Amino acid sequence: MARQPLVARRAEELLGAAVVATAPVAGGDISTATRLRLSNGTTALVKTLPHAPPGFFEAEAAGLRWLAEVEDGVPVPPLLAVDPECLILGWVEPSSRQTLESAIAFGQALARTHAAGAPSYGAERDGFIGRLPMPNRPAPTWPEFYAVRRVLPYLKLARDRGAITPDDAATVETVVGRLPSLVPDEPPARLHGDLWNGNCLWSADAVHVLDPAAYGGHREVDIAMLHLFGLPHLQRVVQAYDEVTPLAEGWEDRLALHQVFPLLVHACMFGGGYGARAARAAAQYA
Repeated sequence: MARQPLVARRAEELLGAAVVATAPVAGGDISTATRLRLSNGTTALVKTLPHAPPGFFEAEAAGLRWLAEVEDGVPVPPLLAVDPECLILGWVEPSSRQTLESAIAFGQALARTHAAGAPSYGAERDGFIGRLPMPNRPAPTWPEFYAVRRVLPYLKLARDRGAITPDDAATVETVVGRLPSLVPDEPPARLHGDLWNGNCLWSADAVHVLDPAAYGGHREVDIAMLHLFGLPHLQRVVQAYDEVTPLAEGWEDRLALHQVFPLLVHACMFGGGYGARAARAAAQYA
């Protein structure tokens, strides 16, 4: 590994340890990821984003801490340091083997994390999903929170950016009014909030979760996100989850309902056909 002086110097200031070498890490769409080898023999990962939005890395760090509070919950990388322009994590060595045993353990751990709960639907601070701001001001019920903090803000942004047609936007709006009759009442779960395959890191003995957009919400949101973009051994993950904390009857019929939000986020960020996909998902409940 070579040494990137600027990255190494900032990491040394935050960690109080010398950086011996650095190496780029592939895969980040938003931040630049760099592997660090430290003089004390340990390895770390630093994520950097010059001119990051205010609170960007601090929100991620808060989410990691909150998830890590849960005993036997989903594993997260150790949080070593954070400042407004970077986040430093303990290194988790990826594995090319995605074992059934790790999938089962992940499903069980995710159930325990969700069951740890949250004080309300929402969070004390707003966050981010991708680069986009994510409002988290609490609401008294999940249907209200999902409507006014998740679906409608990104529907408006997608419309403003020309990423969804007027007809498709109208279809999404139609389902918003029906949410109270569609979603079973459950207490707020402790959500990862952006739980897609790319944020699940398989190591030799576990599945770690990365890049949380954490808040209190309906647990079917995380389950729906996993189904939207796939995950190895997903059926067994869900079976293991259900053995610890059974999902409410009809959860599979509501997957598309809770996929409307991430599809709208993708429409805002990437355009393409995501706006139409969000409308097709919503149309199932209109």
